[in-house]
Amino acid sequence: MSDVIKTDTIIIGGGIVGASAALFLRRRGVQVVLVDAAQCGSKASGVNYGGVRRQGRSLELLPLSQRAFELWAQLGQLIDIDGEYIRSGHLKLARSRDDFGALEIYRAQTRGFGMNLELLSGGALQKRFPWVGPSVYGASLCPEDGHANPRIVSPAFARAAHRAGAVIMENTRVVAASCSGNGFELLCDNGQRLQSAQLVNCAGAWGADVARLFGEDTPLLAIHPAMAVTEPLPVFIDVNIGIQGGGAYIRQVARGNCVVGGARGFAADPHYAKPGAEAITVIMQRLGELVPGLRHAQLIRSWSGYEGSFGDGKPVIGPSATTPGLFHAYGFCGEGFQTGPAVGEVLADFVTHGKTSIPMEPFSIQRFGR
Repeated sequence: MSDVIKTDTIIIGGGIVGASAALFLRRRGVQVVLVDAAQCGSKASGVNYGGVRRQGRSLELLPLSQRAFELWAQLGQLIDIDGEYIRSGHLKLARSRDDFGALEIYRAQTRGFGMNLELLSGGALQKRFPWVGPSVYGASLCPEDGHANPRIVSPAFARAAHRAGAVIMENTRVVAASCSGNGFELLCDNGQRLQSAQLVNCAGAWGADVARLFGEDTPLLAIHPAMAVTEPLPVFIDVNIGIQGGGAYIRQVARGNCVVGGARGFAADPHYAKPGAEAITVIMQRLGELVPGLRHAQLIRSWSGYEGSFGDGKPVIGPSATTPGLFHAYGFCGEGFQTGPAVGEVLADFVTHGKTSIPMEPFSIQRFGR
């Protein structure tokens, strides 16, 4: 390929964030080319746990998470499928009095965000959720949080963007990028050249590589969450479950399978990760104590993936510190699936208006210096 494709905006990365940004930009009449090194939604956006929760998000992230909550209610209108999205409720378990105290503090801090957190302990918890093990001290319930199927939701955002007029280029890796007074020019591994006025970096665990092309060095660490799914079981878990302090999570789908996770896998190569038997064993031991009904469940599949994580636990979202017209959104580490649609909308705001109404200062790339 030798012809140059010219467009208004190029997006690198076709996960739920990049695909959502493409969809919202097309809805505003902006010409978009979305480039993904693999298939859209096949990396972290498609292999994550599938939690769609606000509970547990940091105070800084909650405004964005709340906007995402509103957009998830419109999922069918956005992507033409329900995505197996269910507002089942999210139950965060506390294993000790101290953990329960942390849930109490969080409820007090987050009043005003409409989560309506309900604290349960002792007999009230056992009566409401009889499948919870006796070792659980208490829990916090967010009744309108839920879960969805990332394997169908994330690619569906890319398909919706395509139907709206975005050019989608899958299995196409960007190998070089430059910026001049005329905008951005990218060279792809198939020889295709792309030119645009704006560039949006949604490359996930490889987002730091893109930022580095423009003189921005960020301390992104690749991590590999370990997850598995059980055989179909009689349906007994009716909420999405997490644990205060982390360590395990579980949700049961309509078919009866339980999706579980909480430990770390390992990188098999720069683009592929494995869960490892030890990590899966740790997950099932933890969950077997908290949810005894899982102690004898058979696992039928396990997997891992690549996620990007910053040491401060916050993603990078917003304009470049070095290059006008460049915008970043990467390093979500477990927060990208739920917030993804809202991040895409925020990126569309930045591209079209240069600002957004949701506070983004805590996520600026400038916190790492120039």
